Amino acid sequence: MSPIRSVQVAEPAGPFRVVERELPEPGHGQVRVTVEACGVCRTDAAFINAAFPVPFPLVPGHEIAGRIDAVGTGVEGWTPGQRVAIGWFGGNCGVCSACRGGGLIHCQRLQVPGWAYPGGYSEAVVVPATALARVPEALTAAEAAPMGCAGVATFNALRRSHARPGDLVAVLGLGGLGHLGVQFAAKLGFETVAIARGTDKTDAATGLGAHHYIDSTTADVAEQLQNLGGAAAVLATAGNSAAMGATIDGLRPGGELLVVGADPEPIQVSPFQIISTSRVVRGHPSGTARDVEETLHFAALTGVRPVIETRPLDEVEAAYHRMLSGEARYRMVLTTGS
Repeated sequence: MSPIRSVQVAEPAGPFRVVERELPEPGHGQVRVTVEACGVCRTDAAFINAAFPVPFPLVPGHEIAGRIDAVGTGVEGWTPGQRVAIGWFGGNCGVCSACRGGGLIHCQRLQVPGWAYPGGYSEAVVVPATALARVPEALTAAEAAPMGCAGVATFNALRRSHARPGDLVAVLGLGGLGHLGVQFAAKLGFETVAIARGTDKTDAATGLGAHHYIDSTTADVAEQLQNLGGAAAVLATAGNSAAMGATIDGLRPGGELLVVGADPEPIQVSPFQIISTSRVVRGHPSGTARDVEETLHFAALTGVRPVIETRPLDEVEAAYHRMLSGEARYRMVLTTGS
């Protein structure tokens, strides 16, 4: 069998190297996917720098889109040639208390691609069949890939909030997550507010569907949200706990701060801000394979798309550093030419 090319990191914070390895064979309950595109996510940097207990050598990548190439034993409902995506949810154990209770995304042994097994910075991957989401024909592989993490995280948080069509909903941050959050919020029927730093993002925010824009460097965010009637929900996509805390007083009674952006610093909130108002601070993980599939379906129906820059697999170093520096607008995606 012909070897495949994969991007490997041999040690924590080590350089990327394109290596050849044997084409992996799917085992029981697994499928092999020919990778056509893989998103470059900020969490990849945490893996590469060993912020998570990942094994080395490491093949990163958990925003994968491609086609099924081979099917292992015991797999039903999936056939070679089908277009699929695999996201942060890369399989679950099915026997822990979370899985038995239906909370698959909280599985105690959740299998994340690039952590539990070699990820999508590669020409092919072997994944559990439970990780697969169908990709609609309306989306290219490069558009579908970021939906397995950034897309499903923002869509799930919004659709599972208490906000209803017509309610005021704000999206904090206008980056890789936020630009999708604004689109989803508008398409879900919310009166959408984008919150970011600087006046130069106004046109981008309105182009993505925002009805209002707040420059957090010149305005009191909470005051501005209350002037608009108070937010039913704030989707916090920016990795800045201080900025998240600054939105809480902008919530209406019963409003929710939905946290999907990661920052190790605590969010500052006083009991006085939430007791009398019944406000809620709620964390949201990404979503299961079924959630990814529903995210892709909704995007296909409504025209939501990630704004992407693509680079071939050989240019992983450049793609990774564009993602880290924030120069990319808004998602970097590696392509294999498959």
